[in-house]
Amino acid sequence: MDPYTTARQAFERLYGTAAHHHFQAPGRVNLIGEHTDYNDGFVLPAAIDYHTCIVGNPREDRVVNLVALDLNEARSSFHLDEPIEHDAAAPWSDYLRGVCDVLRKAGYQLCGADLLVTGNVPQGAGLSSSASLEVVTARAMTQLAGETLSGTQAALFSQQAENQFVGCQCGIMDQLISARGQQGHAALIDCRSLTTQPVPMPADAAIVIINSNVKRGLVDSEYNQRRLQCEAAARHLQVPALRDATLDQLEQAKDGMDPVTYRRARHIITENERTLAAADALAQSDWPRISELMAASHASMRDDFEITVPPIDGLVAMVADLIGDQGGVRMTGGGFGGCVVSLVHEHQVEAVIERVNQRYEAEFGIKPTVYVCHPVDGAYPD
Repeated sequence: MDPYTTARQAFERLYGTAAHHHFQAPGRVNLIGEHTDYNDGFVLPAAIDYHTCIVGNPREDRVVNLVALDLNEARSSFHLDEPIEHDAAAPWSDYLRGVCDVLRKAGYQLCGADLLVTGNVPQGAGLSSSASLEVVTARAMTQLAGETLSGTQAALFSQQAENQFVGCQCGIMDQLISARGQQGHAALIDCRSLTTQPVPMPADAAIVIINSNVKRGLVDSEYNQRRLQCEAAARHLQVPALRDATLDQLEQAKDGMDPVTYRRARHIITENERTLAAADALAQSDWPRISELMAASHASMRDDFEITVPPIDGLVAMVADLIGDQGGVRMTGGGFGGCVVSLVHEHQVEAVIERVNQRYEAEFGIKPTVYVCHPVDGAYPD
């Protein structure tokens, strides 16, 4: 049974009426360009064929009722004419509440709604289940009220909700690719101008995402700390953001910098260079270059940004040893667990899965979860 049929049946059972509207937004995987987004830099993500879905109806009053189908049908409600606050009993609702709060304060005339949320984006794996939930909420709440919103606007409001309401200082990448992804393509995103350049994927490419199933306990606090360290480096280098700094500038300033701050800046500056190079390599199906750049990205995240963990490093080594220079592999996401992304030829997929299933649990005592993905349209396809 498709997810919309399941969602509609659950909605009718729980709300006593049929759902007349449905919306979806995809998760994402970032091929390269990690932690560069909040430094006004470049990223190369793709929207993937795992989605967060909302079905629902508008209400005549100003009440928003929420049901999270995948969380044992947990419920939460709030009123649009009252201050929108956190629901300690339903922290999952903060993403929806935050988006509604931001939209309302921006002047959008929202209406009440009965909504049911479901989806298959893995949670806590670094595949942006939160961003897809925010983006689909923005689309649902504005369309139900007859308001118009562009994909870029939806992404910006969603990011604002996560920064200000949820409290995670994420960049714009996750929300923007969830909103504006394009089937068959990755997207080179300039996180300063918010321009996106579609980058065609090699015809025989598959994205293999391996969830380490390492729980990412302190990721938000560590994420926020990394952001502060990057801002400190930019101030020291007297540039608006690390996107504007060169490696030469950094080396000249090295003696006056804290060693940790220096390493954080070196990762961002070199990662921006790698991301631009990877977009060219991907468009040309230059597999050896893709392999080289993804390997260098992972090493930089491990040594300079210090956001990997031993099981993640182990997964990367297992896959890299198998695919050689005919594919790329690296950690993806905020770090401290989560997922590894591997870009491989279709004919390599089964061998990668077999290698991971044979070795990972034996070495680390954790069962991996593997997803084979292809790029899809975002919630706001052009």
